[in-house]
Amino acid sequence: MFIISLNYIKAIGEIEAHIDAHNDFLNKYYADRKFLISGRKNPRTGGIIIAQNTTIEEIKEIIKEDPFHQYEVAEYEITEFLPTKFNADLKTILQAL
Repeated sequence: MFIISLNYIKAIGEIEAHIDAHNDFLNKYYADRKFLISGRKNPRTGGIIIAQNTTIEEIKEIIKEDPFHQYEVAEYEITEFLPTKFNADLKTILQAL
């Protein structure tokens, strides 16, 4: 699994200009079962995406499709992690990995 941390590097107005296209990007990878969960940071300085069923190389390619990347309004940090402890409610999801 991967944590993709986005940090905004432009004003919120510039972020908002690309939010619909960014949501389309997210939906594509939810449909492909690559993204598990995503959301805004609080305070609103960026966002987090949890990705699964992929590799670090593929994540790097996927990020290139994000309008936030294409319009250079966010920076990305990718952290790979191996879940070893988890809430029992997540067992079905994690067994599929």
